[in-house]
Amino acid sequence: MSGQVAAAMDRPKNKPAIGLRLSIDRGTLLPIAVVAALVAVFSFASPAFFTWRNFAATTGEAATLLIAALGASFVILMGSIDLSVGAVVLLVATAAVALLKQFDADQYGWVVLPFGALLGGLLGAFNGLICVLGRVPSFAVTLGTLSVFTGAALSILVGATIMFDLPFFEMISIRQSIPHLPNIALCAIVLWLVFVFVGIWTRFGRFALLIGGGELVARTAGIPVDRYKVYAFTMSGVTAGLAGIFAMTRLGAVGPTLGSDLLLNTIAAIVVGGTSLAGGIGGVHRTLIGVAIITVLNNGLNLLGMDEYGQLMVKGLVVVAAVLISQDRSRGLIAK
Repeated sequence: MSGQVAAAMDRPKNKPAIGLRLSIDRGTLLPIAVVAALVAVFSFASPAFFTWRNFAATTGEAATLLIAALGASFVILMGSIDLSVGAVVLLVATAAVALLKQFDADQYGWVVLPFGALLGGLLGAFNGLICVLGRVPSFAVTLGTLSVFTGAALSILVGATIMFDLPFFEMISIRQSIPHLPNIALCAIVLWLVFVFVGIWTRFGRFALLIGGGELVARTAGIPVDRYKVYAFTMSGVTAGLAGIFAMTRLGAVGPTLGSDLLLNTIAAIVVGGTSLAGGIGGVHRTLIGVAIITVLNNGLNLLGMDEYGQLMVKGLVVVAAVLISQDRSRGLIAK
């Protein structure tokens, strides 16, 4: 294992990590087959599924989930977990609305995008620093900050839903620069491509894979594990913050339930896409497939009239099945 770590550290910067380069395997092909099967089943079961109108609605819905899952993919790839993604989405969106109240929203509405990324990054860095400095498992830390961030957001909202209507937000969420593809989905695809580049072609992406594959060995090889964990949590916060801004632009409102579904959906999309909860297997390039599975599943079940509680049960079973299929039990590892 130490030889593999050294080889990865010495690999030229223009070479992708082995685990990412050899991505056409069961972990990638199986989720793609699931997407194709779901599309075929729902197209047969509901005439409204395979239409341009439904495609635009589905891609718009998938955009927020994809953005939120991008940074969290690196956290899980390292063998940690971030349970606070939905809470960061809510807190950032709430703080952005409060900021808009203090300024001319029509003129400075665009400021909420960098604001959301900055605030989300700070919240993510807070998670990461507690994990590495306090030597506390990420599960416990982010479970606690989930409650803290949610409470802070609800104290600002005071239980109310705040509506707004700004041209800048309409341009992002509703308009279509490419026919039948909302701009919000186009932004999500561009961000995904950027993160795929980071995951495959940068030192951060290679080290994330190695840390997840064996943290002790990575430390022995001289990789600054703690620093890269903080980077990963910060990145998770940045993408969750951006997802919060995009979610509020798409809905035109911020309420107490914003982001509540992202806790399950984000982890589900990452795991179903083929990234192992034990770390060291998968990558952000697979997250797009997982997002497609979760979104198509949600959309198809909605069209078939299944209630929210039934959908939660189905998604939970899908996550369990994905873990059973993708987990390499011979490694004897658990999520840290």
